[in-house]
Amino acid sequence: MFGNPSVGNNPEGEPSKPSEVAYLDSNIVLDSFNVNPNEVYDDIFSEKFDSLANEWYVKNAFNSDSTASSSVSNSGQTFCESIFNPEMQIQNIPDSVFIHRLESLNSMIDLSYNTSIKNMIEFYAQRIRNKVEIMLGLSNYYFPIFEQILDKYQMPLELKYMAIIESALNAKAISRAGASGLWQFMYGTGKLYGLKVTSYVDERRDPLKATDAAARYLRDLYNIYGDWHLVIAAYNCGPGNINRAIARSGGKRDYWSIYYRLPRETRGYVPAFISAAYIMNYYKNHNLMPRIPSLQITSDTIMVSNYINLNQIASTLNLNIELLRELNPMYKKDIIPAKIDQPYPLVLPNESISSFIESEKEIFAYNREVYFPNNKLKEPEKIAGKTGNVPYVPNIEGKTKVYYTVKTNEVIGMIAGWFKVKTIDIKYWNNIRGNLVRYGQQLAIYVPNDLAEYYGGFDSMSFNEKQHAIGKTTTQQIAITNDGQGDANYIYHTVRSGDNIWDIARQYPGASADEIKSLNNITNTRGLYPGQKLKIMKKS
Repeated sequence: MFGNPSVGNNPEGEPSKPSEVAYLDSNIVLDSFNVNPNEVYDDIFSEKFDSLANEWYVKNAFNSDSTASSSVSNSGQTFCESIFNPEMQIQNIPDSVFIHRLESLNSMIDLSYNTSIKNMIEFYAQRIRNKVEIMLGLSNYYFPIFEQILDKYQMPLELKYMAIIESALNAKAISRAGASGLWQFMYGTGKLYGLKVTSYVDERRDPLKATDAAARYLRDLYNIYGDWHLVIAAYNCGPGNINRAIARSGGKRDYWSIYYRLPRETRGYVPAFISAAYIMNYYKNHNLMPRIPSLQITSDTIMVSNYINLNQIASTLNLNIELLRELNPMYKKDIIPAKIDQPYPLVLPNESISSFIESEKEIFAYNREVYFPNNKLKEPEKIAGKTGNVPYVPNIEGKTKVYYTVKTNEVIGMIAGWFKVKTIDIKYWNNIRGNLVRYGQQLAIYVPNDLAEYYGGFDSMSFNEKQHAIGKTTTQQIAITNDGQGDANYIYHTVRSGDNIWDIARQYPGASADEIKSLNNITNTRGLYPGQKLKIMKKS
C-alpha cells in the first residue's frame, strides 16, 4: 500500500451457573465453555469489516480483477485460486492443532483457547475470507508503524492485532457511539491522550498520533491491572466496567473469571483478539493470502503553513481527490487549517512531492476565493456553496452508557419511553436497522451522568415499576370485555406482561394464533406489549 510517512461501560445479568474458561487439550470437551457464536461476531464485529470493504481505496486498489490476475503469494498461488476448501472447515481441525499453533507464537500475552476463540477463528478463516486477505495486505503498511511505536514504549508487539478488531485497519472508521480511527478513540479519551479534534481535524484518524496515544493508554491500563487480558478488555469497555466486574466477582482479577459480568461486546473482545493473532500468523494454513493492492503508493510528508483544501491540490497536480483523502484521513472536510505558527502535515505520493514544492504558490492561489473567502476559514459545509447531508448522530456528551436487557414482549418504543430517549437513538447506539428487538438482547443506552445509577436499576425492575417511573399505570389482570369497542362479533383481550400469541389463543375456544394475527395485523409476534388490545372473533 502506502510507504511509511515521515511525520508523525454496566454489565448484564449473569447466567445461573457461570462457566469457567476451558484451556482445551485432548481430554477436555470443547462445550465446557460454550459461547453462542452469533453473540460474538454477527452483530458486533461484522459491521467493522463491512465499513472497510466500502472504502474508496479498498474498492479501487483491491478489485478482484487486478488481484486475481496479478497477485501471487510466496507459494506461487494466485488469488483466483484462494478459495475456501470445504475440507478445511474449522470443525474438522483437532483442537490440539489450534492449541499448539497458539503456544508456538511465544506471545507475552496469554493466547488461551476455548470454544469462543474457535468460533472467531472460523469467522475470520471462513466467513470473511476476502476481507481478511485485504487486511493482510493493509497490514504490510500499518503493522510496521504499530510495531515501531509499541517498541518505543516497550509494549508487547502483539497488541498491534487490536487494531484489526477495533477498525479492521480502516483509518477512517467511525463507530455508532462516535469512536474514530484505527484505534477507535472516543472524544474524551482521545483528548486525554493529546489527540486534537476540531471542526477540521481529527487526530484520532492520524495513524501515527493515534497509535502513539493507544500505546500510552494501554501502558497506563497495564500499570493498573498487570494483566493483558484485563487491559485489552478495559480498552474496549472502559476501566469502570472492569472494576465493577472485579468487585462483583469477589475480587477476582482474571478475565475468564469475570467473563459473564462484562458487557456483551467485551465478552467477545478478547476471543476476537486471540483469534486475530492466530489468523494473522497462520493464514496460509487456511488457504488465505495477502491481497497486494494494484494501486501501490509510496508516500512522504511535507509541512504546510497556510490554509489549503485538498481539492486545490488534486486539481493543480492532477491527483485523485479520493486518493488524497486516503493519504490524509485526519482532515474531516478536505481542509488543512494550517497557519505559520501552527503547521500541519500533508501526505502526498512520492512522485508528487517535487511538483508540489515547485508549484506551491499556484496551488495555494487556485480558486482561493471559492475555498477561503477573504482568505479566511469558513464553516466546512458552506464552502463552495455546497451543503452536505449530515448523518444523524445522537449527542452523548455528559451522558453515561447503561445496559438494559429486553424482556418478554417489550418493544423498542416502550423502552425508549422508559429511558426518555428517542427510538432512533437506541437504534443508532445498538446498530438496529428495523424496529425489532429480541428477548434477552442487551441494549446500550446513554443517560445523563447524574441519573446513571437510577436508570441502571431499570434492568431489574418489573414492568409495573417501569411504567410507574414514567407516570403510567397498567394492570396485570386479563381483560375480556366488549366495553363498547368495535363490533359485537368480537371480544377484546388486554395483553399482560408475559403473554404470547399462542397462550392467548388457547384461552379462547376455537381461536387460533394465525387468526388473531390476521385480525390484528400482527406481523411480529414478539411485538406484543402489555396493555395492548387484541380483537378476537367470537365463536358460537
